[in-house]
Amino acid sequence: QVQLVESGGGLVQTGGSLRLTCAASGFTFSSYAMKWYRQAPGKERELVATISSTDSTTNYVDSVKGRFTISRDNAKNTVYLQMSSLKPEDTAVYYCNAFRWGVVKTFSYWGQGTQVTVSS
Repeated sequence: QVQLVESGGGLVQTGGSLRLTCAASGFTFSSYAMKWYRQAPGKERELVATISSTDSTTNYVDSVKGRFTISRDNAKNTVYLQMSSLKPEDTAVYYCNAFRWGVVKTFSYWGQGTQVTVSS
């Protein structure tokens, strides 16, 4: 029943903006850190942004700092990634991830991804 569904990807020109949305269901959303990863063709999957489950502390990979903003709305079980000043190197499939530590195991759920293409 756990489901993460990304949306909002698409084609945008260099310098443009997109907002990605991840709609979550089937688990206690507020107990999970939410993360955005991306994977470009031929490259490893990269952690882009994280927002904590407690105080909504955020972290970003250096390459997107100042350009991307992760946020969450626990009432809507939704996490967002606002992307601005997009560059061709931002082109990738973006994945939503939910993560939490447990006593005997960790819990990690993934969406199917949404394609972001930034034209040069």
